[in-house]
Amino acid sequence: MSQSYQDFETEGRRLGILRILSRRSQFTTNEYSLNDELKGAYAHHISRDRLHSDLAWLDEQGLVITQQPRAGWVITLTGRGSDCAQGLANVPGVAKPRPGV
Repeated sequence: MSQSYQDFETEGRRLGILRILSRRSQFTTNEYSLNDELKGAYAHHISRDRLHSDLAWLDEQGLVITQQPRAGWVITLTGRGSDCAQGLANVPGVAKPRPGV
């Protein structure tokens, strides 16, 4: 089955979000710090709307918990999200980690 480049990019970005959270103390960060690291470490330059869409999708899948105070979203990794970031769980819509990456 052929995958579009947009799907490939979206799945990789979602994995990047989970991996960023897995390295944070208490597995939590805010949307601004998350977006900065997505740009710097993963070269994903996206709008806040796109980031919010990814975060809402990840929340629906039970991979993160989003809180939306007025100052900006706060995102926390779940156990299932951690398993997915490590390649221990398979979630359609999130890229699988590659060895050594």
